[in-house]
Amino acid sequence: MRTDLYDYDLPSGRIAQYPAKVRRKCRMMVLNRQDQSIVHARFEDLPQFLERGDLLALNNTKVIPARLLGRKEDTGGRVEVFLLRHVGGRTWEALVRPAARCRPGTIARIGEQGALRVAIGDDAGPGKRVVKLICHGPVNAALERHGHTPLPPYISRPDVKSDARDYQTVFARKPGAVASPTAGLHFDRVMLDRLQRAGIRRTEITLHVGEGSFRPIRTDTVEAHNLEREYFAVPRPSIRCLAAARRAGKRIVAVGTTVARALETVAAWNSSPVEGWGNASSASSRTSGETNLFITEPFDFRVVDALVTNFHLPRSSLLVLVSAFAGREFVRAAYAEAVKKNYRFYSYGDCMLMR
Repeated sequence: MRTDLYDYDLPSGRIAQYPAKVRRKCRMMVLNRQDQSIVHARFEDLPQFLERGDLLALNNTKVIPARLLGRKEDTGGRVEVFLLRHVGGRTWEALVRPAARCRPGTIARIGEQGALRVAIGDDAGPGKRVVKLICHGPVNAALERHGHTPLPPYISRPDVKSDARDYQTVFARKPGAVASPTAGLHFDRVMLDRLQRAGIRRTEITLHVGEGSFRPIRTDTVEAHNLEREYFAVPRPSIRCLAAARRAGKRIVAVGTTVARALETVAAWNSSPVEGWGNASSASSRTSGETNLFITEPFDFRVVDALVTNFHLPRSSLLVLVSAFAGREFVRAAYAEAVKKNYRFYSYGDCMLMR
């Protein structure tokens, strides 16, 4: 499949630089896969497109302040360290800029007082370095004090204090992501309460979103692209909720492509149908681990019946996934309609419900 089939034109003014003032007030395009129709709505209208007993699966990963700005200890030169993947202890894989001027052994001092230091080590793959964080006390506390919210590069402004809240879902509680599962950003407490009163159930999984999820596909063909591995976990209570929903004939609604990938990974690791997952004897013990599942056309979705998702970058693995779910031509037409109707795109933008 040629990568250019997943390209489209987007005026730069359509890229949201800030979130909606009220999360649930963002616009929502509803794609009905069966009759190929499109409905324009608001995210707060979501309950009317779902049925009592439907199950929302949410990603409870929490974004860490992964962007560290500092200076080299020996020369005072500026350094940026972007944490990518926790290796163990205080060691991470990271992007380091300027890489050529940060040889192994370089120490970067983060923050005005240098209370957090970063020891830059050897290569860890193309463009990556091994780094070790040095501080007194817990690393997470040091990151909270001195790190910056890792906004994606298409948000063309420095992060501000409110981003630490706005770029986090209201149900985030498992630290480890370096990018937000942005479909979840539209929920607020009012919306969650409204869904609960409507009889819409919810469960949680964890997938620590990595920088690689949003990286453009640079190969000529989609199949030549490789996704980086990301840690995920679908806990046993969630497994039972998924099985119960399927047995009751209710829809499983994945909130975001990260949730879709986690659930379909478990399906790929299981030999039993979803409705059998609730039985310890038939459920696979492999419900957590690392996944690099790349969902492309055609794909047999075994778990996900509906998908809440944002508008994604051209030539991205995320756009390929939603095209596999709803059909490439239908998605292309929907994106063209979104541009025409002035929808806001990407992380802080509007959303879709594909059902």
